[in-house]
Amino acid sequence: SEFNLFEAEMEFRSRFPGLDIRACLADIRDREIMARIFRECRPDVVFHAAAYKHVPLQELHPREAVRCNILGTRNLAELARETGVERFILVSTDKAVRPTNVMGATKRTAEMLILGMNELAAESHAGSAAPTRFLAVRFGNVLGSSGSVLPIFQRQIARFEPVTVTHPDVTRYFMSIPEAAQLILQAGVLGDGGEIFILDMGKPVRIADMARELIRFHGLEPDVDIPIRYIGLRPGEKLYEELITEGEGIETTVHEKIRVIRGDRSDLAELNRRIDELVAVAEAQDAFAIRNALARVVPEYTPQIFPA
Repeated sequence: SEFNLFEAEMEFRSRFPGLDIRACLADIRDREIMARIFRECRPDVVFHAAAYKHVPLQELHPREAVRCNILGTRNLAELARETGVERFILVSTDKAVRPTNVMGATKRTAEMLILGMNELAAESHAGSAAPTRFLAVRFGNVLGSSGSVLPIFQRQIARFEPVTVTHPDVTRYFMSIPEAAQLILQAGVLGDGGEIFILDMGKPVRIADMARELIRFHGLEPDVDIPIRYIGLRPGEKLYEELITEGEGIETTVHEKIRVIRGDRSDLAELNRRIDELVAVAEAQDAFAIRNALARVVPEYTPQIFPA
């Protein structure tokens, strides 16, 4: 986002006037431009937060999800290892756990890539040069972030429109923007490489309850002043999200609210072969074929079948 990049740069320059800041408008899918940026800037740490995350849109445009969330991640991870980055932190999502949508499956693939890259880096570094440490963090929904449900509800309430909720029983995990930022930074400090970090977000929140509380916060009465309308789950959406897959061993850390999963070993060569096949399929822009190819990369992914 050109505008968000500009906003972020202006905020950094205002709050930290002594820092040497460089904002680069570039596409992570363009390996050539990313290689130039890595060579020129020589980063010590990479926080990889660039991704498509809108679930229904990615069901409609799976090629773009594959190219951004998977191919873009691979470009950055490979360049990080090649240029001696010390730590690489991938921002993932709870939707990567037993995914039912393209977005979750592509982010699970990104996690697998990172785990495989960590093994490769650890095995191949020579002499005294420390290997790049690759790790990931899994987020729930970040309140107030781009695409968050909260601003949508607020706009609907301000216009006295019905607040739209997909299903009466749908629940989600939520975290604040400061919590999300702290999780990324803490993971960068705590990680030895090959881990997936998760914030203890408490119990999942029922979206319908959140909508009612927000209506009351504005001094209005739910279902009287502002109705709640149930519109049905959208393509790819679950009733509830999970933070871990069955069998993933979760452990505590020195931080009381952060848990860690030691990632499974990943056959990077085989994974890259399947990703190459997936990228080739994606270029044909056949959504059905892309989902099937994704399922070959992520066995726990169950594509949903949509009416023609």
